[in-house]
Amino acid sequence: MIFPIGDDNSDRTTAPIVNYVLIAINILVFVLLQGATGDNKFTSSFATVPEEIRTGQDVKGPVPIKVGTQEGVINLGETPSPVYITLLTSMFMHGGWMHLLGNMLFLWIFGDNLENRMGRFKYLIFYLVTGLVASLAHVISTFTFGDNVFIPSLGASGAISGVMGGYLVLFPKRQVKVILLRMLTSVPAIVAIGMWFVLQLVQAYGVISAGPNSGGGVAFMAHVGGFVAGLILVKLFAAGSNPTAAVRP
Repeated sequence: MIFPIGDDNSDRTTAPIVNYVLIAINILVFVLLQGATGDNKFTSSFATVPEEIRTGQDVKGPVPIKVGTQEGVINLGETPSPVYITLLTSMFMHGGWMHLLGNMLFLWIFGDNLENRMGRFKYLIFYLVTGLVASLAHVISTFTFGDNVFIPSLGASGAISGVMGGYLVLFPKRQVKVILLRMLTSVPAIVAIGMWFVLQLVQAYGVISAGPNSGGGVAFMAHVGGFVAGLILVKLFAAGSNPTAAVRP
């Protein structure tokens, strides 16, 4: 088990204003609009429901669902038209305090370095684009592998996975402080992030192998999709931006 808690920011030349704003928005949405809970009307209305994205039609009211051998009913709220707006709104919502705090810690660690390299506007667009790709990857996977198409998905982890993918490309040797086997140490980003991504692949494969309706509440394919998008797009967004930040890995 490896858990990042910080990194080397000694070469950062600008204040990561956009990263701070993204963190603040996520916290404010969770506290003020979600009522500090992952289960309220706002959450059920503005999270991404794969079936709504597939059809373009809002699904509301009680809907039967199945997770593994367990069956139940979920109440979906009314979503303003077009329903595709949930691909964006869901990126700023969370299912609980641990979900929120874990995501914000990772964004705090890795996002500032990308913003410093790309510049504020490019970083914001990069964050949103990789988040949208992640959401779409989750939607596509639910239909491809026969998973729960009515269960809403939410969270910043898809976009943050994109940030981590971009970080890995631009700063593969950057030292990241981690908790590894109950010890505090530093490892290169390629180790810290690489091990995290391998875990996502293993867990995604486990969900897929378990068959339809087996998703355990974590959209691993969103993590994978966002990460791959970050790997592919980061050089495009970083091109010609803040060259002084490229001196050190």
